[in-house]
Amino acid sequence: MRDSDIPATTPVAPTLPLEETARLGDEIYERDIRLQVEADHHGEVVAIDVGSGDYAIADTALAAADALRERRPAPDVWAVRVGHRALVSFGGHRPRRVE
Repeated sequence: MRDSDIPATTPVAPTLPLEETARLGDEIYERDIRLQVEADHHGEVVAIDVGSGDYAIADTALAAADALRERRPAPDVWAVRVGHRALVSFGGHRPRRVE
């Protein structure tokens, strides 16, 4: 079965270890995506397919990942909140990116 044969709603297990997905996702974001999205998408979520470098932007991680899966049926997804160090925070505020 090819990736293109898998319906977008079918869950597919990641092919990379989480640590490798995180490393690649952060690298791709910093190198290829951050400068393109920071000005207009602050606070939104970027879901990145670490295998292809393709990405989608939405208000939530789930919406961004779903949009990405519409184009890439079996991505290894890493999510980043634009302008912040962390995707989510537990507490009174979200940590901002330190430049």
